[in-house]
Amino acid sequence: MKTLRITGVPEHFNYPWVKVIESQPFITKGIRLEWIEESRGSGQMNKALRENQADLAILLTESFLNDFEAGNPSKIIGFHVNSPLIWGIHIHGKSKITSLKSLSTHDFLVSRMGSGSHLMGKVLAERENWEMESLSFRIVDNLPGALKAMTPNKPELFLWEKYTTKPWVDSLELKRIDEIPSPWPCFVMAASNLSQIEFGDILIELRDLVYNYAQKLQRNPSTAEEISIHYDLKKEDVEEWMNQTNWATSAEISKSILENAVKKMIELGILKSEIAPQDFLVTEKITFVD
Repeated sequence: MKTLRITGVPEHFNYPWVKVIESQPFITKGIRLEWIEESRGSGQMNKALRENQADLAILLTESFLNDFEAGNPSKIIGFHVNSPLIWGIHIHGKSKITSLKSLSTHDFLVSRMGSGSHLMGKVLAERENWEMESLSFRIVDNLPGALKAMTPNKPELFLWEKYTTKPWVDSLELKRIDEIPSPWPCFVMAASNLSQIEFGDILIELRDLVYNYAQKLQRNPSTAEEISIHYDLKKEDVEEWMNQTNWATSAEISKSILENAVKKMIELGILKSEIAPQDFLVTEKITFVD
């Protein structure tokens, strides 16, 4: 029996993966699926792909492309979420700061360098016309690490998906002072080079099973309640999140959207130079729609 290791954040976006993996669809082919939750974010998952600690990762688009340019030999086999990620911009719940305009410094808490919490800080800086050189970043691993590191007197910003953090916003441990969407589709499925050799078309079969399940979830009126129970979120928050979220349900990808995303990442300093979609995509298993 071989094990195909899939890693992703322990968040509601990945509910289709959790359900498909529970069904173990490839047992009769001698392949067991293992779901590895990674609370430290996309930077850590890129590291897992590089070091053969995971075969497939569900990670942020900007984080993967940044790491791909830096030498990660993995490739995208498809998108997981086509809509942007809505990032909450948080500070300590007891901070006197009430808006971004009140900040005198631009200090960030991040899960690790190269993660979305780091790279989206650059997106925020561009939007707010902050000097990139003025940004500072402190690594805290994950959401629990940020909660522990924050102090009321020092307004360090922590960017994290707004519905994941909402229970702590509701309890006043965090204060959300703004939000910012990613300027591109937010989650991709990236397969390591070794897994492409070892598992081949099984990766594509798995991807398509997740697409089919995501399509069912988006049509099912009970999905919000299911997700709220599984991730301990308020049902009304999940309903609001679902209205803003579009899971990918096919292997179709807009080439123009990808190319525009790459150009934007170059402007922001996330990428150093242009990379063609055929360099980081398993193009023979993807359909371009434009």
